[in-house]
Amino acid sequence: MHVIKTILWRMRVLGVTTFCVVSFLFCMPVSAATCPDVNFPENIVVGKTDLVLNGIGLRKATFLGIKVYVAGLYLPNKSSDAELILSSDQSWHLLLHFVRDVDSDDIQEALDEGFESATDGKVKAMQEDIDSINKLLPDLRDGDRLAFTHEVGKGVSVGYNNIAKGEVMGDHLAATMLAIWIGQEPPNEDLKAGLLGSQCE
Repeated sequence: MHVIKTILWRMRVLGVTTFCVVSFLFCMPVSAATCPDVNFPENIVVGKTDLVLNGIGLRKATFLGIKVYVAGLYLPNKSSDAELILSSDQSWHLLLHFVRDVDSDDIQEALDEGFESATDGKVKAMQEDIDSINKLLPDLRDGDRLAFTHEVGKGVSVGYNNIAKGEVMGDHLAATMLAIWIGQEPPNEDLKAGLLGSQCE
């Protein structure tokens, strides 16, 4: 009888232990998305709006395909339609995780070229806003994170390693700025495709 009680007791303990392990596995938080070894949270909050990770893309430069940064785009709802995203009055967040050192002058030059392409050369009307954005850009080092955020009814705010750098007002600036990455002439097609939900590569 003592042996039977011992066996039953061990079975109960084993059952509780197994339940705890299974419960732990199912209750673990959803893993963040990764590309290639850079983690992005699945969700963030902008103002009072919950945003979900729409996609991750890799910025490559020159014909050698040098990796510069991994970008993650957050939207209220996932979408692979660039035109729909750009025409929607919605909040968004673009997070750039740098995988190499880049001076602020180079970032500013890249943004200037991006605005030029996004406006089809008609950039003069918003040059003052662009200059204001450029003044907020720091030198970036491997591992640094630069963020551009638009909240509905406001302009674009710039963040650096979770520190607010400043904000430039204007909804028109926000739509044009996002078009730099997912418009007709993105820095590279793989980056745009990744931000729209395709595999990051």
